[in-house]
Amino acid sequence: MSSYRSPKLTVDGFLLDGKDLLLIKRKHDPFQGSWALPGGFVDYGETTEHAIVREMKEETGLEVTINGLVGVYSDPGRDPRGHTVTIVYDLKKNGGRLVSGDDAAEAQFFNLDSLPPLAFDHHDIIKDVLRRKK
Repeated sequence: MSSYRSPKLTVDGFLLDGKDLLLIKRKHDPFQGSWALPGGFVDYGETTEHAIVREMKEETGLEVTINGLVGVYSDPGRDPRGHTVTIVYDLKKNGGRLVSGDDAAEAQFFNLDSLPPLAFDHHDIIKDVLRRKK
């Protein structure tokens, strides 16, 4: 009998402040030192909605609410660690103070017109969000 394999579930957050997008600098591989949308793995027994609120607080110090669903990204090659499926949420800041923590070496807002190179498929995700917001 063969064992069943399934992808890992992750969440990512899209948080704009005017024309500035919140990104984190990854502290660990893969893509250590690269910028990415804040997010991470969903814990067993946790909803994806709770996971993105938790990850935002852990990585950026910010308290957020969910504005809506951006999309689901499931390309099996999007993460070199293995097949991951990410659910991306559009977020609104409610409080907190911007500080880096957990898996983030830095947390910073970048103008949409001058984003740094990004990890994973986050450049494509950002393009999708901006296209939908127009």
